Amino acid sequence: MTDKLFENNQVTMMGEIVSAFQFSHEVFGEGFYMVELAVSRLSNYSDYIPLMVSERLIDTEQDYTGQFIRISGQFRSYNRHEEKKNRLVLSVFVRELEFLDEIDENEKTNQIFLDGYICKEPIYRKTPLGREIADVLLAVNRSYGKSDYIPCICWGRNARFASGFTVGCHIQIVGRVQSREYVKRISEEEVEHRVAYEVSVSKVDLLEDE
Repeated sequence: MTDKLFENNQVTMMGEIVSAFQFSHEVFGEGFYMVELAVSRLSNYSDYIPLMVSERLIDTEQDYTGQFIRISGQFRSYNRHEEKKNRLVLSVFVRELEFLDEIDENEKTNQIFLDGYICKEPIYRKTPLGREIADVLLAVNRSYGKSDYIPCICWGRNARFASGFTVGCHIQIVGRVQSREYVKRISEEEVEHRVAYEVSVSKVDLLEDE
């Protein structure tokens, strides 16, 4: 059963470590640390993805900035309470990690597979240039009765398809994890620059549950 739950949320990435490790939390005496990974896109832009890594996988006292790694794991979420409301915080939970001498330009550096359920009505819209977009929030089951809530963004034909989904629909998604900067207005005088993390969808399938 546990292996099946690992199968419904799979991430593989290759990139460059661009930060030192920062302590996040401890579970049963095992420390978990955050580190940022720069993952190149074809467009020469890089996504900056937060990784959560156990101290048992790597020496978190060392600074590996500038080193290349390949990781596999899961895209996870948790709610952080701030300013009288909850904020969804996302990161890639690393299960396996290896160092690389270099990254082959022909290899896919950022892939994710998700199998989950629509938990919010999709939001379909068009940009001023006529590009179709649909925002989808996917609940992906984890063990112990927990779920991860993963924001996904569909484009074009996939957006039209996703616009017809209803809450409870069972879908599978293939895509990549991306970072996106945005500005949040705190008050009339104050704005805050933030980064959102989401899945950019390249393929989506609707499953018929028996």
